[in-house]
Amino acid sequence: MELMAPCHFGLESVLKKEITDLGYDVSKVEDGRVTFIGDDEAVCRANIGLRTAERILIKVTSFNATSFEELFQGTKAAPWEDYLPKDARFWVAKAASVKSALFSPSDIQSVMKKAIVDRLSQKYGITHFPEDGSEYPIRVFIMKDEVTVGLDTTGDSLHKRGYRKLTAKAPIAENLAAALIMLTPWRGDRILVDPFCGSGTFPIEAALMAANIAPGMNRSFTAKSWENLIGANVWKDAYEEAHDEVIRDVVCDIQGYDIDDEMVSIARQNAAKAGVENMIHFQRRDVAQLSHPKKYGFIITNPPYGERIMEKSEMAGLYGTLGDRFRALDSWSLCMITAYEDAEKAIGRKADRNRKIYNGMMKTYFYQFMGPKPPKANP
Repeated sequence: MELMAPCHFGLESVLKKEITDLGYDVSKVEDGRVTFIGDDEAVCRANIGLRTAERILIKVTSFNATSFEELFQGTKAAPWEDYLPKDARFWVAKAASVKSALFSPSDIQSVMKKAIVDRLSQKYGITHFPEDGSEYPIRVFIMKDEVTVGLDTTGDSLHKRGYRKLTAKAPIAENLAAALIMLTPWRGDRILVDPFCGSGTFPIEAALMAANIAPGMNRSFTAKSWENLIGANVWKDAYEEAHDEVIRDVVCDIQGYDIDDEMVSIARQNAAKAGVENMIHFQRRDVAQLSHPKKYGFIITNPPYGERIMEKSEMAGLYGTLGDRFRALDSWSLCMITAYEDAEKAIGRKADRNRKIYNGMMKTYFYQFMGPKPPKANP
């Protein structure tokens, strides 16, 4: 099967590497989406194991359409009976269109639903579908009149790991945090500090990586009930594989600070739900108190950038303080995502790496101010 994994714009290369590391061949990389080849086992392993994807879709068909008649006929031509049993509850959950003749999501959804019903009526010889069985949500994306249709195996987005019941005012999505950490040279044996930790997403995602805990290990997925496509034993094997690969005795130095006592409490609760509370030290601390006795650590953070949390007039002082504390940490690296345009000026140096990333609809930048590499340990 062709499997499609959407992701945040600007992070396709990170997801591609993850998929390759899982053992699958990537067939196509587009803006915000990576397509790869896999079987039913791949659906399970990708949902459970990928840290940076939004969801996993089984590609059903693709075709060109500039009219609703072409959309209807193209949708009807797909082999829906191979995917949807007679009692399937199916609907077009989301339709997105970019630079295409067809652009009304509700009309696209309605036409496609009718086309699928028409196809299945002919194949199954029935006109009424009870739709009281398993859910099969369908997603369609139209780009320059090219229609791509996929079955959503995931359900709730993959960023919902199941641990974050409580959030900060402007939380960063778990899969985005994981991708940003992966863009850095940080590894589990290096120090990581987030001085604006909020509900704890960066430290928790780092701890999950350090212990090799699969992000989807403790949640369920829509396709778990698709026994016509994926047997229960395939899911069972994928979950067992994830459990077997956890590193139980990992030792690491991961810390999260926040100026808000309530946030620190929330972060601790979220870390406990993720099973990594013993790997992270959270405490109430102002960024002005940021310090650490050891060398070669990483600050990886999502500081406030004025959109919702604080006035932009306060930004220069806050980022200036972060820059001062960073300079005092000899040999450390600073990596941060922000929409604050004067971030480099406030930090006091030009970033060694800078990547544009869309956090939802907001254009942000991921700045990396790199410290020296630690000396290699003697063999």
